[in-house]
Amino acid sequence: MPSRNEIFKQGSIFHIYNRGCNRNKIFFEENNYIYLLQKIKHFTSEFKISVIAYCLMPNHYHLLLRQNSEKPLNKCIQFIFNGYSKAINKKYNRSGTLFQGKFKSVEVDEGESLKVCRYIHRNPLDDRLVDKLENWKFSNYLEWIGKRNGELYDKDFVKKHFSKPELYEKFVLDYFSDKQAANELRKYIKLFKKEVNTDL
Repeated sequence: MPSRNEIFKQGSIFHIYNRGCNRNKIFFEENNYIYLLQKIKHFTSEFKISVIAYCLMPNHYHLLLRQNSEKPLNKCIQFIFNGYSKAINKKYNRSGTLFQGKFKSVEVDEGESLKVCRYIHRNPLDDRLVDKLENWKFSNYLEWIGKRNGELYDKDFVKKHFSKPELYEKFVLDYFSDKQAANELRKYIKLFKKEVNTDL
């Protein structure tokens, strides 16, 4: 596998994403989502990484993570998804790669991080998987808006930027233009948008 060009350093925030090989599913039943979230919780705790935002979709995923120690974030991601791929192959008696190559990563400065969170959390709505965003269980949007008591999110980060959960809900739901969102985030998601089309 070729070496990565990114420098994963303490304090950096990265948008991490990938999709299924040939746009195929990476989750086949609800327990798959739960299993992956357990692995994310375990390894991000071990590597001292904060999960700011996440969204797991049927054939791709998005994570916004902050590296809080000298332990490199990319190693954590490798442990999570290599283990997940092996477990899925064993469970469903399949072989070959599950993901479309190595995961993609783009460093995000904190000033742009909220736009990335909004982009990540809006995925199920923009892809028409749900009519109401809060109906998608496999993201931490519900934690952000105070409607679920999960642990897989950075409470201090949320409180720093939004004094009330309803303010983030408004920030996300009042934003309807996918084209405008793509333009604003182009430098962060250019590679992702280039590789996946709108029917992802």
